[in-house]
Amino acid sequence: MAQQAEDAVSATAPKSRKKLLMALIALLVLGGAGGGAWYYLQAKPAHAKVVETPVEVPKPPVFVTLETFTVNLQSDVTDEYLQVDITLQVQDELAMAALKENMPQVRNRLLMLLTSKQASALATVEGKQQLAGEIRQQLNLPFNNSDKTEEVSAVFFTSFVIQ
Repeated sequence: MAQQAEDAVSATAPKSRKKLLMALIALLVLGGAGGGAWYYLQAKPAHAKVVETPVEVPKPPVFVTLETFTVNLQSDVTDEYLQVDITLQVQDELAMAALKENMPQVRNRLLMLLTSKQASALATVEGKQQLAGEIRQQLNLPFNNSDKTEEVSAVFFTSFVIQ
């Protein structure tokens, strides 16, 4: 009986070893394939150069605050006045310096523009937006007969009173 038990164990041993060996080989093949796939996907070609684009930090806005304007508006009926505070946004410190350097011309252009308006045209939001565009257009014209245009990018009304 002991002989039969040994024969049974020896007959099943090669089959279980064979299955274990096949399982180990399959595991190695799958591991190797996974590792190769990972390496292939992670590896960069040696001849390819990595070009990093520098991230440009946006510059903070530069504002020029003008003195308060008080002007008579065009009117056939009564005397109407406009009192307005204007702040200009410019591209950089150089444009701010150019505006400040030419401040008498800036104020003159704005006074001429503002006195040509009627109160009814400025009372609406659209009228104020149109006026801001006209101010921007006037201030972007060159000063002192030069070809260089100014760089006023936005006009803001910080106070706007019509009486």
